[in-house]
Amino acid sequence: MKKEIIVVKFGGSSLATPERIKNAALRVLSFKKKGKSPVVVVSAPGDTTDELIKEARSICKNPQEREMDMLLSTGEQKTIALMAMALSRKRCKVISFTGHQLGILTDANYSNARIRSVSSHKLEDAIKNGYVVVVAGFQGMTEDGEITTLGRGGSDLTAIALAATLSAECKIFTDVEGIYTANPAVYKKAKKIDIITYDEMLEMASAGATVMQARSVELAKNRDVSFEVASSFKCTSGTLVCREDKLLEELVVTNVTEDKNQIKITVVGVPDRPGIAAEIFTALADKNVCVDMIIQSAAKSTPEGKAVNSISFTVKKEDMEKAKKILRVIKKKLAAEDILIENKVAKVSIVGSGMKTHSGVAARMFSVLAKNRINIEMISTSEIKISCVINEKSIEKAVKALAEEFGL
Repeated sequence: MKKEIIVVKFGGSSLATPERIKNAALRVLSFKKKGKSPVVVVSAPGDTTDELIKEARSICKNPQEREMDMLLSTGEQKTIALMAMALSRKRCKVISFTGHQLGILTDANYSNARIRSVSSHKLEDAIKNGYVVVVAGFQGMTEDGEITTLGRGGSDLTAIALAATLSAECKIFTDVEGIYTANPAVYKKAKKIDIITYDEMLEMASAGATVMQARSVELAKNRDVSFEVASSFKCTSGTLVCREDKLLEELVVTNVTEDKNQIKITVVGVPDRPGIAAEIFTALADKNVCVDMIIQSAAKSTPEGKAVNSISFTVKKEDMEKAKKILRVIKKKLAAEDILIENKVAKVSIVGSGMKTHSGVAARMFSVLAKNRINIEMISTSEIKISCVINEKSIEKAVKALAEEFGL
């Protein structure tokens, strides 16, 4: 009888100490006892990745991306060996693979590579021969055999990709019990969500929720891989992320999310003519700077009679220096007046599939922020999300007020 395959992923906090690795191994064995064939995806233990980045920058302020990927991939290599040892001591037949060994093929975009394909033959052969397979998350290789990493949260992406390849069940084990209606550290009354759609989860991830990497959710949606986010430390049910048609009821607002990892950039006084926005954002995209919210002001005339406007947008804080360097060139090329940087901003968002069929949600959000004297600097919307850029110091007040307003 063919055993059902289950892909289980453990995050870094779940593997931070030898004891936690042993406990994770016991969780893996519990699936094996239920007659399943576990494939285990692991992150680097604890804060290993951050420590490796810090160590690299103590030697070289701007290390080469290729060498950084070579370095950062060692964190997961450490964990697969330790996890395999923890399973082996329990008399479990186990084998570990790096992304390179397994054949996870990516593009050559170092530090943020995209998976192109997963070779399944080595994985399927090991499973067929009764092995528990332990796979290093977060990493792959190019066609030329170069080691690449998949960006922060990339182990989630590895797990979803393997589940899609194997048509397997998938569980993401982390240090929280599931997805919450708000960040419990900010809003103490936040509730665990039992079931949520891919689109809601994707919007939450893009709005700043750190439980899942946005690209992982996107891949899950595209390949129809339902997955559960659950606690490594408690044997309780988590949150199922799935297609919309599996929901019994669509809530108007499912979640309020905050994101402090934002900076607002304004390019002041650029010529008001076709192609200017394309030139600015193409230059940023060419250097892999992801832009989130964008606002363009109405045109005005200079004393010389030229029509100009200003374009504001947000990027992640870690991209600030890269963006500034690009925009210095753009400013000179376009004869813009100035480049303004605001790093004391944050983004607050509400997400919910029910917004598609309920009017007045934006009005309620803006009224709540106004009532709490919170000024809105930028607004963006999608079918199921509304986001506002506000002053960073008001973010917790905004989250609590919006959670109360929408009964989260």
